[in-house]
Amino acid sequence: MHFDLLLTNGNLVTSQGISTADLGIKNGKIAAIGNLSEDTADEYRNLDGLHLMPGGIDTQVHFREPGLEHKEDLASGSLAALHGGITTYFEMPNTKPVTTSPEALADKVARATGRSWSHFSFFFGASPENAIHLGDYETLPGTCGIKIFMGSSTGDLLVEEEESLRQVLKHGKRQISIHAEDEERNVARKSLISENPSVQEHPYLRDVESAVIATKRMIRLSEETGRQVHILHISTADELPLLADAKKRGLRVTCEVTPQHLWFAAPDCYEKLGTKAQMNPPIRSAEHREGLWKAVDEGLFDVFGSDHAPHTLDEKAKPYPSSPSGMPGVETILPVLLTFASQGKLSLPKIVQMLCERPADLFGIVNKGKLEVGCDADLVVFDPNASYVLDENSLHSKCGWSPYHGEQFTGKIESVYLNGQLAMQQGTTIGSPKGTAVTFSK
Repeated sequence: MHFDLLLTNGNLVTSQGISTADLGIKNGKIAAIGNLSEDTADEYRNLDGLHLMPGGIDTQVHFREPGLEHKEDLASGSLAALHGGITTYFEMPNTKPVTTSPEALADKVARATGRSWSHFSFFFGASPENAIHLGDYETLPGTCGIKIFMGSSTGDLLVEEEESLRQVLKHGKRQISIHAEDEERNVARKSLISENPSVQEHPYLRDVESAVIATKRMIRLSEETGRQVHILHISTADELPLLADAKKRGLRVTCEVTPQHLWFAAPDCYEKLGTKAQMNPPIRSAEHREGLWKAVDEGLFDVFGSDHAPHTLDEKAKPYPSSPSGMPGVETILPVLLTFASQGKLSLPKIVQMLCERPADLFGIVNKGKLEVGCDADLVVFDPNASYVLDENSLHSKCGWSPYHGEQFTGKIESVYLNGQLAMQQGTTIGSPKGTAVTFSK
C-alpha cells in the first residue's frame, strides 16, 4: 500500500497495552497498523522508540467566547489544547450570552470554524425555560449534548428545582453532563463565612454534603426517568459509594475526575496558590484525594476532564470570596497524567482508555480516540521519560498562568497530528487552524 505518511518504529499505546509497530496514514485516516516495511509513502518519519497515542479528548473546557474573550477565546483555548495533545474538545455553555438557543449554538460553531486548532463540539445549556425543547436541541449540528449546572458557578446557567431537573431529563435521549452541587445548601452556607474571609474556607462553604446531595438527587432522577447522566469533576470520597452502587445496579450513570483533584489537596494548595487553587467543586483534603485515587485504581471513573476554566490574574487576585472559581488546564491535562504514569500511579494504557477511547465511546464520537484502521489520524507523539519544569510562560492560554507553574513533570509531548497533518512539533505550531466540528453516532 502507498501512504501519504508512514510513521515507523513507534510504541503504540492503546487501552490494551503497548506494542511496537508502524502506522500508515492516507487521506487523513489511519490506513494500516503493523509491520509496514515493504510499503511506500510520500513522507516517512522514524519515531525511533517514541510513544504514539490517539489525540486526547477533553470533554469539559470553558473557552469563554463569546462575551468573556479577555480570559480566553476559541483560538487561544484551542491552541492550548493542541499543544497539550488534546485534538478534540467539548466546550461549555456558560458564555455571554449562554448557549441556550439554536442561534447561540450556531454562532459558536461559526466562530470556531477556521479558527479552532483542534476539533470541537459545544454543550447546549439546560434551563427551566428551554427544558421541553431539549430533545430537539440536543442533536443540532455542532453540539455534543446537554449540560446542567445544579450549582451556580461562573455565569448565569442554573437548574436547581427538582421538577425543572426532571423536565430536562425527560426531554431527549442523549446522555446529560452534570455539575453536581446543591445550590440551596451552597447559598445557605454563605452565611458561615468568617469576618476575615480566606480562600481556605472554600471547601468548607461549598462542602462535601453539597456534592453528596446533588449526586444522590441526580442518581435518583436518572433511575426514575431512565436518562443517562454523566457527573462531572467528582471531588469527594463520600460520592464514590453512591456512584459504585448506581453502576452495580446497572443505572445509566457515568462520572469524571480531574487531574487537579488528584494532584492537589487542602490545605496545602490554598496556602501555596491562594485563590489560584479555587474551583468548583473545591479541591478538598488529602483523605478525599486518596479516595479519588482508589476509585481510579478500581475503574470507577469513566473519563478524565480538565475543566479548563481560565480567569485573568487580576480577577484571581481579588479577595475571597470575590475571586472567581476556576483554573486553566487543557494544555496540562495530558502532561499531568503522564507525570502520574512516571510516578507509577497510572499506566499509559489507562490514560488512553480514559482520555481517548472511553470519551469517544461514551459520547458516540465518530472516528476519534482510537488507534484503529479507519479512524481519523489525530495523533500524539510523546517521550514518557523526558522531564522538565513547567513554566507557565510557555503555555498558550490567554489567562497567562497555571497552578502547576514550577512543578516537575515527566512525559513530554513531542508532536501532534491533526487529520494526519503535523500541527505541532517541539513546541512550535505548524500550519493554520484545521479543527472541524465532530460528528456523533448517537
